[in-house]
Amino acid sequence: MSDHPLRRLIEDADRAIASKDFDALMEFYADDATLVVKPGINATGKEQILRAFHAISAHFDHGLKVWQGKMEVIEGGDTALVLMETVLDYKTSDGYEVSTTRRATYVFRKETSGGWLCVVDNSYGTALLDQ
Repeated sequence: MSDHPLRRLIEDADRAIASKDFDALMEFYADDATLVVKPGINATGKEQILRAFHAISAHFDHGLKVWQGKMEVIEGGDTALVLMETVLDYKTSDGYEVSTTRRATYVFRKETSGGWLCVVDNSYGTALLDQ
């Protein structure tokens, strides 16, 4: 597992998702960020991303838990590509517990302050090519 500072940032975002603290979650994103909501549907900008997370949470009956597995970070200049195993745990409407692993891709931009902001959040990763 990587000990890159982006791991902690992503894990903080996961905790915000689980606790439904979407205002705190928005601090993770750049103003011009894009979230892949599902194949073919993106949310761009914090306002759309915030609405998307409220809808995603409702879709999973407010029980979505997200956590991360293996991680690779490739940095170039002020940009980082993160390849990561993302695990989604939730219950179906029938009450069955489901755990789905995706190979996510994230793009981060390093700000002049030295902090990182997510500019592309794609939990589907290259599986988008299968659509």
